[in-house]
Amino acid sequence: MDYLASKKRYDNMLYNRCGRSGLKLPAISLGLWHNFGSEDVYSNARDILLYAFDNGVTHFDLANNYGPIPGSAEETLGKVLKQDMNAYRDELVISTKAGYLMWDGPYGEWGSKKYLVSSLDQSLKRMGLEYVDVFYHHRPDPDTPMEETMAALDLIVRQGKALYVGLSNYNAEQTQKAESILRELGTPCLIHQPRYNMFDRWVEDGLTEVLDKRGIGCIPFSPLAQGLLTDRYLKEIPADSRMAKAHFLKESALTEEKRNAIVSLNNMAQNRDQSLAQMAIAWLLSNKTVTSVLVGASSSQQLANNLVALNNLEFTDEELKSIDAICKPVL
Repeated sequence: MDYLASKKRYDNMLYNRCGRSGLKLPAISLGLWHNFGSEDVYSNARDILLYAFDNGVTHFDLANNYGPIPGSAEETLGKVLKQDMNAYRDELVISTKAGYLMWDGPYGEWGSKKYLVSSLDQSLKRMGLEYVDVFYHHRPDPDTPMEETMAALDLIVRQGKALYVGLSNYNAEQTQKAESILRELGTPCLIHQPRYNMFDRWVEDGLTEVLDKRGIGCIPFSPLAQGLLTDRYLKEIPADSRMAKAHFLKESALTEEKRNAIVSLNNMAQNRDQSLAQMAIAWLLSNKTVTSVLVGASSSQQLANNLVALNNLEFTDEELKSIDAICKPVL
């Protein structure tokens, strides 16, 4: 059966302007880091993507190495775009990145012009696209001059392979330098994608100030601290959880102090008629620097639960102070 997008897809989503650009992003965007690779169930990945779009999530975020296997998340999106969403390409914001190891040899990672241009060419082929809306440098390269990396991003825009460029995992000083180079080249830095959540606030040590001053949008990843900021770990470690399977979340991360903080935050969320995950997303969106929050999803139902966060984005000063007090011991 041919896919027809919901006519009500824009009714309930909030769209925020990205920095000082003309681009608006949905308050919640979908990341394809997990659950969209070749080792995952394609029909489930398709269901999530179509459900997302039907509910106003117009931004899909990828990277060259997302899978597993690396590259297969882009292939999955490419298949869904071709079979179901080709008619809606101009309603979508699709982003990808390069910076981490993707192929063997000296040209398969980091930030050289050789690697970035080659990587994006490969990504476009996997997704069946002529261009992406946003192309990120995924991490700073300590050995390649930043001028070369930023010149590569500028070249990619001038070639028409990306409309905008962004940075990920750059600290405040690196972001300021990169933005200055890009501005001189004539290709502004649109957006920064950092790890940011209630338990991980390194961005508040100068980066958010740079983003505000330079007019750069912010789209945090890992808003739920790899699942810690949910109700899954209130009492024990579920057998089917990411922590139990040792997938990027180690058991050592769940200290007694952190579990106590999770319980306190969960109680606070219940008083707000939210789940802890919904409150964690809303907390990020209450920050004026944040344009969109990047969430993952293992099912359309999980994404639906996250979208409910948009129903309650307001926090009192007392609530914000309470959150800070609860989180301070584990920061």
